[in-house]
Amino acid sequence: MKFFHSAVLLLAGLAATQALAWESHSFATYRAFERMPEVVNASPVTVEPLDNFLRSEENTLEALLASQEAWAMANLEKYPARPAELAFKADPARSDTARRQAFLSALRVASNSRFALYFQPDPWNPVVGSPMAAGAVNTLADTGGASSKFLAVKAGDAIPALTALATATDEPDYGLDINLWSDSPSSWGASYGFGPQPFGNPALSFATQAPFHMGFMHESSLLYLAAPFIKRSYPLLRCHQFSTLAALAFRTGHSYWGWRFAGLSLHYLQDLTQPFHATLAPGESTVKLLATNALAMAGLPRMKNDLVVLLSNRHLVVEKYVTELLQRAATRQQESELEKALHNMDKDHTYPDWSDRYLREVVSLQASKLSTSLVSNLIPAMPAAYVSDPGFNFANEEANIQLLADTARQEGPERARLGAVLADLMANFGAHSRNAVRGILRASTPP
Repeated sequence: MKFFHSAVLLLAGLAATQALAWESHSFATYRAFERMPEVVNASPVTVEPLDNFLRSEENTLEALLASQEAWAMANLEKYPARPAELAFKADPARSDTARRQAFLSALRVASNSRFALYFQPDPWNPVVGSPMAAGAVNTLADTGGASSKFLAVKAGDAIPALTALATATDEPDYGLDINLWSDSPSSWGASYGFGPQPFGNPALSFATQAPFHMGFMHESSLLYLAAPFIKRSYPLLRCHQFSTLAALAFRTGHSYWGWRFAGLSLHYLQDLTQPFHATLAPGESTVKLLATNALAMAGLPRMKNDLVVLLSNRHLVVEKYVTELLQRAATRQQESELEKALHNMDKDHTYPDWSDRYLREVVSLQASKLSTSLVSNLIPAMPAAYVSDPGFNFANEEANIQLLADTARQEGPERARLGAVLADLMANFGAHSRNAVRGILRASTPP
């Protein structure tokens, strides 16, 4: 029991600042799909409020949400059954507000989730629009990053399918999975049946989403034995829920929600292409993790504390560096290696067709295997203070750091090798995202 509590403390620290993966999913998603015929040639979609979709499809949603629960019970390890009273039941007489709350409760997402009507513009193709306050879209005050820009749309407007898809890939980081646990300070967590938060820091609101956005599916058996709670993670659940909702929306003529639900589903897949979301401690061995716990148990927590800071710093550096590269390419209108990798569809057919097993057996496994290479190339390419000094807290200084400027002073070969690894990650991000959308479109075709 003592070892268990030590492992909880270590893992809470490892996951607390890693709840967000890629800083801007939409930036990369625009590039990944802008040459995919099924998306760019799709007809513009008519913006529709969520309440309209729910009201129109009450009966089909009742059946679908029941089938989602049955799938989760059959396919997800450590899955806590949804309380029976949360099942979605068609009731045409209730108000739109009551229906929406019933839908959110059946999905077991945050009851204050916005689902606002908005879009994020493509940074390569700026448009003029009516800005929306972040609070109208996002329930969290400190996420979304400076790169996020929200423009308003209204019911009846027509927007490109790609815009609806790319915009939605950022949306799960705007509060959807916040405070869903029995020990969360929310009005809904205690009723959802997920139990206490398995990892991540419950004191940090954004970190409560960590078990829905991270999946440690390929760790050693020793680590699972020491810390079995790391299996309590649910990105596969979310991906399945929103992908099947997307297929239903397409089948029933709600194309806007088809693309938007598809984007929501992609977020969880894309998170797992990030090695820091698919591996508990990228670049670190199981032996080191166990030794770290042993020392912490013996009253020597320094190794644990240092490891937490280093992993957090490295993760934040990866996501900030990728975002800066994508932003610079958009500003200059010059395609970099990352854009080329995101565009490249040659790898798509080398993977299996999309299925319920794809996220675990392809995406997560691949990211886990790339974790050591990412870290070994990150460390020599970045200033040592950012990735090798546990006395430096990158999160506290991030707003004042410009990684492209700082790394311009580093040696070229190291940056080139890191660039190649990041291009591989972006190629995987694009290929898996496209394969998932192909699977959703196939499922949306009536038999």
